[in-house]
Amino acid sequence: MDFEQQLDVYLRSRFTLITLITIEEERVLEQVRSLCEKTQRPCLTWDMADEFTWLANGIGSTPKGRDPITALEQIENFEDKKNTVFILKDFHEAWNNPQVKRKLRSISQKLKYTKKCILITAPTDQIPDELRNETVLLDYPLPSIQDLEKELDKLIQIPGIKVQLTPLGKEKILKAALGLTALQAQRVFSRAIVQDGVLDEQDIDLVMEEKKQIIRENEALEFFAVSETPEDVGGLGVLKEWLRLREKAFTKEALSYGLPVPKGIGLIGIPGTGKSLTAKMIGGLWRLPLLRLDVGSLFGSLVGESEERTRRALRLAETIAPCVVWIDEMEKALAHGGLDSGTSTRVFGTILTWMQEKSAPVFVVATANDISSLPPELLRRGRFDEIFFLDLPTKEERLEIFAVHLRKRQRIPQDYDLEQLAAASEGYVGAEIEQAIIDAMFLGFNDNLREFTTDDILHSIKRMVPLSVSQRENIEALRNWLREGRAQSASFNEAKEAANRFVRIQLDLSKE
Repeated sequence: MDFEQQLDVYLRSRFTLITLITIEEERVLEQVRSLCEKTQRPCLTWDMADEFTWLANGIGSTPKGRDPITALEQIENFEDKKNTVFILKDFHEAWNNPQVKRKLRSISQKLKYTKKCILITAPTDQIPDELRNETVLLDYPLPSIQDLEKELDKLIQIPGIKVQLTPLGKEKILKAALGLTALQAQRVFSRAIVQDGVLDEQDIDLVMEEKKQIIRENEALEFFAVSETPEDVGGLGVLKEWLRLREKAFTKEALSYGLPVPKGIGLIGIPGTGKSLTAKMIGGLWRLPLLRLDVGSLFGSLVGESEERTRRALRLAETIAPCVVWIDEMEKALAHGGLDSGTSTRVFGTILTWMQEKSAPVFVVATANDISSLPPELLRRGRFDEIFFLDLPTKEERLEIFAVHLRKRQRIPQDYDLEQLAAASEGYVGAEIEQAIIDAMFLGFNDNLREFTTDDILHSIKRMVPLSVSQRENIEALRNWLREGRAQSASFNEAKEAANRFVRIQLDLSKE
């Protein structure tokens, strides 16, 4: 059911107190007004500034009452014969008053024997404990693409507005605006028109840029403009092939074929092996918006604030869907204990439940370096389609990684002895290989701007202490996790080598 249908069911079921969670007061009032007119219900709004005002089907003079207690008394005594709906705006500001809480609770109980109903609009779902059993919470969703089209059509109809949009261009600009409120979308469309005097497909970038700014205000979500492709990531053949097979998973053709929408993947492994780069590459490969969920920003100082931020961020991600949500270093972000009155546990539980039950096409990419800190319930099937392990790169992968980073710096890979570099960098991760090239560039730059050479890179490699040496015990513990079969290797060659090592060990044991 959509919002209007659900609200209608609640009203017909004689629910006496309903809290509408939204920051879009104007839009939700319009939808309630439309429902009341369709069902012939009288509707009154109240706020501390304008007191009672008819919103729909007015049947006489309005009650009087500027303060919350008086307003509730007027609702209690209002002569009702036609299922009157009362909307209390900004009423959550008065919830800290014990008298108001008590009066509202008493009235909600008394209204069960009448046809009246109270709706409260509030920006958050932080309800006083005394009222939780009395009220029903109903989330008001952000505008759908059809709602945004209505807002855009209103602007297009204004005389003097020039529009040069094909049907496909109009669809693109509306999809770009998904995740905005109706008022935010109006402002973005208006700015696009005013900036160059015409609304066309070139304004899509402007809408996306404005959307990034607004999403940043959410604090917990960061919008990434991705340009990475599989060619920007060296190695990881199995993972790349897995992603390519699902490149069209969010299309109408896939839905018609009966394919389920992919849920997400877990990327576990050694630091510096390209987990974060892979997350960015997925957004570029699938041409989907990439949102980074900063779980640390979910936590607030007020009671219930962290859980509300979490729900708001996840709802926003679902509205923008299809999209990719990237949770980086989740073992740090979701570390939960008993030192914060259970807040971390509740936030963690909210995210886990959402990952399991979400129906919106949101693909989750979760990366982690320390498996021991991850709770087992996170890694079970149902939350992820697959869990990949990113190990130390093999020689073939190191060849690719050197070539990728040399091309990235406008150098021709064939001008360097990649075989020698790959052999010398055994045990080095991708991030260390990149740093070795950068260090070599500094050597050439400070030597009369000469071009850096293979010898410069080899010199940088020899000076560096790789993670596989400095963190030998931790790296070995991670690799044992893969050998135990708890994840799939992200590399074809790596998987073959691991199998060959296993065979050699078995042969050695049989000889003994």
